[in-house]
Amino acid sequence: MNKQKKIMLLGGIHYLLPVIKAAQEQGYYVITADYLPDNVAHKYSDEFCNVSIIDKEAVLAEARKRNIDAILSYAVDPGVVTAAYVAEQMGLPFSCSYKTACILQDKSMFRMFLTQNGFNVPNAKGYEKVEDALNDIDFFHWPVIVKPVDSAGSKGVSKVDSPEKLPKAITHALNESHNGHFIIEDFIEKKGFSSGSESFFVDGELKYNAFYDQYFDKDAVNPYTPSAECWPANKPETILQEVRNDLQRLGKLLHFRTGLFNIEWRVCTNGKVYLMEVSPRAGGNRLAEILNYATDVNIIDAEVRKALHLPINEVHEPNYNGHYAILVLHSPKTGLYDRVEIEPIFMDEHVIEKEIRLKQGEKINSFTGANAAIGTLFLRFNTRKEMDKALTYQKEWLKVVVN
Repeated sequence: MNKQKKIMLLGGIHYLLPVIKAAQEQGYYVITADYLPDNVAHKYSDEFCNVSIIDKEAVLAEARKRNIDAILSYAVDPGVVTAAYVAEQMGLPFSCSYKTACILQDKSMFRMFLTQNGFNVPNAKGYEKVEDALNDIDFFHWPVIVKPVDSAGSKGVSKVDSPEKLPKAITHALNESHNGHFIIEDFIEKKGFSSGSESFFVDGELKYNAFYDQYFDKDAVNPYTPSAECWPANKPETILQEVRNDLQRLGKLLHFRTGLFNIEWRVCTNGKVYLMEVSPRAGGNRLAEILNYATDVNIIDAEVRKALHLPINEVHEPNYNGHYAILVLHSPKTGLYDRVEIEPIFMDEHVIEKEIRLKQGEKINSFTGANAAIGTLFLRFNTRKEMDKALTYQKEWLKVVVN
């Protein structure tokens, strides 16, 4: 009798729910692992493992005890390095080596790698000590961006216009850091939208790129946290091909294997394309989920099958059946969540999925990062113009009530 294969998912947040479902539908036993037993994903998995996902040796011990067949840190940034480490130690499939994951997940190491290999990269430097950064102010072209080297969701990120404001920004970055390191880099002005992609490699070859544009709420406490993503990206094909070329070259240099990568990139006013983040995981904000509505490739299924060393269905550049957007519902202030109101006609015509994570009366923080979201809306439009109008003038159809 064949034993039931086991997949360990690091983290317990709601982003894991479609992965749990996909694995269970294929007959696999799902173990979710983190140190918070009340996290939502644990209610749907077959087993909960209480362990810190940033403690790679502890996770490895639990994985060996359970004799797992696969491991993922799907859309959970803090667990990526651990997942790569466990996979390497146990001979399990992963999108890249442990060494490569360490480079990609540390913004300072990644910037250094890009510089050494001739990619476009902002002037940047990583630090452990605050005083070293304060002694380096002439190294940068102001303004600068300060951020933790190991956080996602724009947590701990600040734009700093002058050196005297640097200590406060560094403190903010360190408060969101796991390893106590931070990076400072020149602020490079983008041209048009900041962009990203859910990209899928197969045996080191770049096969799929769901390029998207990002919207930001300029009135939010943290204006660098994306408040919406939309597909397909409004960029010339020449630019998209340049991004593909850079990603493929990066993949060859770092020996990418098979799997899903979340990419953030931008075109700047100097006309150059910059790879800002490349992470061997799915993106947050449920990016891969909406792509199952929008395109003809199921990358969640492909990622689960990759992890279990199963054949994956054909992965190719996506074909879209409309214009889609994820809107991150958030509050301009800290308070108690009451409700979300959507104009009925807009709801009927454009909302394909509404997700609310809070109950009425629960505390909600102001929009400091992706972890302060109330929920998400999946939206569909017939034209890009129609979508841009809806995202630009949200107050005409959307109201978030917070007391």
